[in-house]
Amino acid sequence: MKRNAMQDLIKWKSSEERKPMVLKGARQVGKTWIMKEFGQNYYDHYAYFNFDEEDDLKSIFETNKNPHRIIELLSMIANEKILPAKTLIIFDEIQECPEALNTLKYFKEKANEYHVIAAGSLLGTLLAKPKSYPVGMVNLLDIYPLAFDEFLEAVDPALYTYYIGIQKQQKIEDVFHHRLLEIYHHYLIIGGMPECVSAWIKYKDPAKINQIQKELIEVYENDFSKHNGKVNSGRILMVFRSIVTQLAKSNEKFVYGAVREGARARDFEEAIEWLVSAGMLIRVYNVSKLEHPLSAFDKLDQFKLFLFDTGLLKHMAGIDNRAIILKKDYQFKGPLTENFVLQQLRGQFEVEPRYYSHRNSEIDFVLQYGTDIIPIETKGGEDKSAPSFKKYVAENKPQYAIRYSTRGYRKDGHITNFPLYLARKTKELL
Repeated sequence: MKRNAMQDLIKWKSSEERKPMVLKGARQVGKTWIMKEFGQNYYDHYAYFNFDEEDDLKSIFETNKNPHRIIELLSMIANEKILPAKTLIIFDEIQECPEALNTLKYFKEKANEYHVIAAGSLLGTLLAKPKSYPVGMVNLLDIYPLAFDEFLEAVDPALYTYYIGIQKQQKIEDVFHHRLLEIYHHYLIIGGMPECVSAWIKYKDPAKINQIQKELIEVYENDFSKHNGKVNSGRILMVFRSIVTQLAKSNEKFVYGAVREGARARDFEEAIEWLVSAGMLIRVYNVSKLEHPLSAFDKLDQFKLFLFDTGLLKHMAGIDNRAIILKKDYQFKGPLTENFVLQQLRGQFEVEPRYYSHRNSEIDFVLQYGTDIIPIETKGGEDKSAPSFKKYVAENKPQYAIRYSTRGYRKDGHITNFPLYLARKTKELL
């Protein structure tokens, strides 16, 4: 499988401003794979060190701060000389050794000719506490599950070639439109977790995908129970398990009382922060105004929480594959579609998406593009009814207004209809 993040790593390798690189992201999204693939294809050698598997490694960092001495010792362990710019040094599961994470600043200050890349699960929760990592001394890169374009390239390379060639306002022929929609529906079921995608390519067995998703959820829930920091692990689990219920409500705003009756923000806000930092949940704030800059109008006490992978959300909601494949209307269709769109929009724009909800008016997502504010409506089918969205567009005539649906790619007055499969190309097609 090809990953878009590889391009970021290639740029990092040749950058004059290069610092040690830290990959963030939920467990099992492919961080280890991409580091090894990068080392194998773009360096003479790579030296791989895993702090979870090799406990003795920690002693090197606990007793040494000098990066050149550390390199000497690591060369002995790797049985080959680690060379500046020619060997990629990989530290995996670095959260198991905070001293190694901290040592990255000495690599930046005293040995920046060496190329160092690190990753770890739940690393975001460590990075959320500035004292525990070298602020300003590392480059950070988020690794997400496969986005739709990566998924498409993996499952149908020929169709992907057509997809990447789609230009602004191009007519998409029916044969391609229907095929891309079919793959979109497959993506809702399979999602972007690398293990699920490779199993689908190999076996084409939905039961196998279902089993992998079940096991992944169990792995995550075990991670929560093993977590022994100051955030209560039981509360982390309760928030995680409440996501389907939260999104199934008519108003998807996160309500603490839906986690536990009578619950208050103070009971669960740390658990939410932990899950967002760990890359498991995506938080989208409500804004009080649809104006630039969006972040100035965040209502910090009003937000929605989505899951980091649409396939896992579909599994947790218990949606039958037939409902998706046969294009039936089912109770959770709206939230699942929104989760998909949000997953595709992540990382495309400088400012993360928001939503707007005031009195009886609601707009699914709001994007900031330069100084333009873009209202977004998401539809799981061909339905065009969206009173709040249409009213806002009619009154404000924004430069861009987007409706994602299963309809074709076309402009209807001030509104551009993007087929859902084009969500990943939004910025490119504006």
